[in-house]
Amino acid sequence: MEVKLWNDKREREMYENFAELYAIIKATEKLEKAYIRDLISPSEYETECQKLIVHFKTLSATLKDLVPNIERFAETYKMECSAAVYRLVTSGVPATVEHRAAAMASTSSSASVVAECVQNFITSMDSLKLNMVAVDQVYPLLSDLSASLQKLSILPPDFEGKMKMKEWLLRLSKMGASDELTEQQARQLHFDLESSYNSFMAALPSAGN
Repeated sequence: MEVKLWNDKREREMYENFAELYAIIKATEKLEKAYIRDLISPSEYETECQKLIVHFKTLSATLKDLVPNIERFAETYKMECSAAVYRLVTSGVPATVEHRAAAMASTSSSASVVAECVQNFITSMDSLKLNMVAVDQVYPLLSDLSASLQKLSILPPDFEGKMKMKEWLLRLSKMGASDELTEQQARQLHFDLESSYNSFMAALPSAGN
């Protein structure tokens, strides 16, 4: 006899999302343990961890009304994934980024500002993937990102991310709040964000030298 977990399409989608959230948390836990035990290289870890964090942020935003507390979700399903919960909920950035940020804390910038920049980059790129392309949705995110980048004195004034965000903010300020980016504009903005993020990450290791 077949037992159905859902009664309609909405319930089915809910359970599928729960299953995906469960899988992301479990995968992050395994990744964290693999990194701690040196079973994966830092670069491989960072790439995979960043993907999981982005997927988690996207899914948790969708499920915010159904799953307002991730820790409680993990407890309900007896997941025992404390490392994953810390990485996804508390930290929000890969351990490798935290380590580089800590090394920078003794210089001219703080770990918290580096983490803030990473979060703002991820949130901005993620919002475009969710098709949040109205000016009043995009502008605040880019403004926060630009402000956080300005806090890091190790970044030169002509740093790619600073220049790109300044250009986009100027462009958006000339548009109406309800105006939306075209598909081509959204694609270009995502490209600029990704390029700037990669440049930002590449700049971190040298800060501790």
